[in-house]
Amino acid sequence: MAFHLLNKDIKSLSGSSLVTFAKTASQKEKPPQLTFPGLADGLALAIEEKSLTGKALETSIYRELNANGFRHVVVVGLGSNAELTHEILRQAFAAAFDATRSLQSKEVFIDFDSVGAGKRDLESYAKAAAEGLVLASYAFEELKSKKKEDEKEVEFHVVSTKAKEAAFKRAFEEGLLVSQCVNFSRYLGDMPGNLMTPEVLAKKATEAARGTGIKVTVWDKARIKKEKMGGLLGVSMGSDQEPRFIIMEYHGAAKNKKPLVFVGKGLTFDSGGISIKPSAGMEEMKYDMCGGANVIGALLAIAKLKLKINAMVLVSSSENMPGPSATKPGDIHTARNGKTFEINNTDAEGRLILADALSYASEQDPELIVDAATLTGAMVVALGNIHTGYFTRNQDLKKKIEKAADASGELVWNLPLVDHHVKDMKGTFADLSNMSSGKGAGSATAAAFLEQFVGENIPWAHFDIAGTGWATGGRVNYCPKKGASGVMIRTFVELAKSQV
Repeated sequence: MAFHLLNKDIKSLSGSSLVTFAKTASQKEKPPQLTFPGLADGLALAIEEKSLTGKALETSIYRELNANGFRHVVVVGLGSNAELTHEILRQAFAAAFDATRSLQSKEVFIDFDSVGAGKRDLESYAKAAAEGLVLASYAFEELKSKKKEDEKEVEFHVVSTKAKEAAFKRAFEEGLLVSQCVNFSRYLGDMPGNLMTPEVLAKKATEAARGTGIKVTVWDKARIKKEKMGGLLGVSMGSDQEPRFIIMEYHGAAKNKKPLVFVGKGLTFDSGGISIKPSAGMEEMKYDMCGGANVIGALLAIAKLKLKINAMVLVSSSENMPGPSATKPGDIHTARNGKTFEINNTDAEGRLILADALSYASEQDPELIVDAATLTGAMVVALGNIHTGYFTRNQDLKKKIEKAADASGELVWNLPLVDHHVKDMKGTFADLSNMSSGKGAGSATAAAFLEQFVGENIPWAHFDIAGTGWATGGRVNYCPKKGASGVMIRTFVELAKSQV
């Protein structure tokens, strides 16, 4: 699959397949608005029968139309001018990708100018177009013995007379690059636990960082023990797969500029440990490392974009298994910052491995800390697989996150974190318990636990991606229906751009 930007007038081209866009009519115009010359005549019957209306994401395929030099024509609706956003456009380009796959064309020409982008929206629409195509192209088929029959290499050409403009080209290329990093993180998440162990995750991160300027350091079990990371070490004790602590550093600015630190939960498989999970659906717990995979993807994108910032990624990675040396309910461990916690449920392990990473992050004198984790089932109950819930007490950081999410098109929801939640996490025989003493607010109390390992006065936000880390395809068409989504990578990149 290849995606190109073509600085041409679509009317001067011909080929196998054309994608153009339609909008719903204004009050004065009954038929949908089709800007491609001559198509309205060829599609007169479809317009008359109202099978072609221009409604948002309405997708119509006209095989053998042979109109204006193109054999097949696909029309994707954008809705009205008033409702068009970069997110609708992102999904429209994803719909175009899916529709053209059935046409078996070697080349697909997409008429970007039919979008009708004004100068204000040109860059965001160009980026969204690239993202919709690349994100929709992802498919995990690495491990199938019977591959699909050799598919034709398809060339997608996004055609625009505005493509020569530097800002347009730059935005389109950024969309391609960031989406490729999202797809890499999806690949990490989709790999099964037996083939994506902590050691393999560290190796994949190291390999991906080559040539980007990112320095990667990996701590093994002995170093983790020496560094007094009792949470990470304790969670890993039930598995014969050793833990890893992955440190990735990018320097795009002066050394004295404080880094942004992204922290990720890298549980490559979570059985629940001694507090074992129900068997139904346990296979999905290979996705418990999506927070770690996604912060890796975010840093790769930041480095490839050559953003003039300093940034760091920290991933605590282990398995959580019920082996003979596994942590038991009632055990007490000590985190890197010296705080102790009692384990009242071994399936609340993500907060334990993040505790050490957040402590280490705080030692780096960061500009801010952001963590991502598939942390609580309570988040799925609260927000389902539509919004990613996040917690922060820092109002300035909250504003930056909302702005970044708006720019990326990802949906986030700020949830409360107050001192009452902290009190609920006090321990009986240790400083903290890994389970709340009260009922309800499971996501907030988990965030309150994490907060105890963040240095004072450091802006910090916690993203709980338990509902949005995988299986979100029913919500947006550019995500796999069952696989890893790569959620928050685009938002984290936008957040990093705001710090330049």
